[in-house]
Amino acid sequence: MAEIQTLIEMGFSKERAEKALAVTNYKGVEPAMEWLLAHSEDSVMDVGQTIASSTPSSTNETDPPPPEGAESSSTDTPEAKSFKCDECGKLVKNQDEMEYHAAKTKHSSFSESTEEKKPLTEEEKKAQLALLEEKMKQKRKEREEREKAEILERERLRIKSGKDLQDARLRMQEQEMQKLVEQRRRDKIEDLKAKERVKAQIEADRQARKLAQSGQTQPEPTPVAPPPVINPNPAPKANYDQARIQLRLPDGQALAHTFGAKEQLAAVRLYLQMHAQEFAQQENFKLMTTYPKKIFTSEDYDKPLETLGLVPSAVIIVSRGQ
Repeated sequence: MAEIQTLIEMGFSKERAEKALAVTNYKGVEPAMEWLLAHSEDSVMDVGQTIASSTPSSTNETDPPPPEGAESSSTDTPEAKSFKCDECGKLVKNQDEMEYHAAKTKHSSFSESTEEKKPLTEEEKKAQLALLEEKMKQKRKEREEREKAEILERERLRIKSGKDLQDARLRMQEQEMQKLVEQRRRDKIEDLKAKERVKAQIEADRQARKLAQSGQTQPEPTPVAPPPVINPNPAPKANYDQARIQLRLPDGQALAHTFGAKEQLAAVRLYLQMHAQEFAQQENFKLMTTYPKKIFTSEDYDKPLETLGLVPSAVIIVSRGQ
C-alpha cells in the first residue's frame, strides 16, 4: 500500500505502519501519523521484531561450512541489495518502494544495485517527523481557512439575497405611495371645483332673490363658459404607459393592481408574495394567461409587461407548483 510505504519512508517500521493504519481504520497517512506520534514511546510493537532480530537463525547454526576449494556463488554474481533509479539515482529497498517511487515521480528505469540502502539516523527521523508535522499543520490551517471562506461567502450571498428582496419591496411601497399621493391630489382638485360650483350657485340664488324683492325682472344670465374639466382618469394613450393586472388565486379570490407598462413581470410576482399569505414563502408557483394561453417561465420574469402583451390590462391565473 502507498500509505505503508510513505510511513516507512518517514522512518517507521513496517509493523508500526501497519498497526497505525489498522488502528485508524485505514483513513489515510495523516491519522496514522498522528497516532504514531502520540505512541512514539510505545515499544510493544517492536518487541517481536527485536526478538526476531536478536535470535540467530537455525539455518545459519546448522548449515555446514562450504567445502574447501569450492567457490562462493557470490563471487560470480554480486548479490543485489537494492534498486537504483537510473533517472534520479535514488536507492529503494525493495519492489514495493520501487513501485511507489515510480508512481510518485513517473520514473520508469530501474536497475539492481549492490549498494545497501542505509536506514535513517535518529536525527533524520526527527527531521522527517518535524517536517511531516509542519505539513499536517499547514494542511489543517488551509482547510480551516477554506471552510471559513466558504461560510463567509454563504453568509454574504444570504445577506445580498435578503437585501435585494427588501429593496424590491421598498420600491414597490414607494410606487404605491406615489400613486396614492397622486390620487389624493386629484381628489383635492375635484373637491375645490365642487366647492367653486356650489359657491357660484349660492351667489346666483342670492342675486335672484334680491331681484325678486325689488320687483325687477331677472335678466337673462350671460352664458359663461364652464371651466375646463380635468379628467382624473384620462383615456390611455395608444402606447399605454400602465397595465391593470388582475391576479386570480387558486381559492377563487382576486387581487388587482396597476403597474407601469415598463415594469418587469417580477414586480407582479413580488406583489403577489407581499399580498397573498399563501404564496409569501413559496417559490414554485406558476403564472399563466388563458387568452392566449401562456405559462410564464423564469426568463419571462425579466421582461417588461408591455413586451409580454399584458397592457393595458390582463388577467393572470396563479397556480400552485407541483
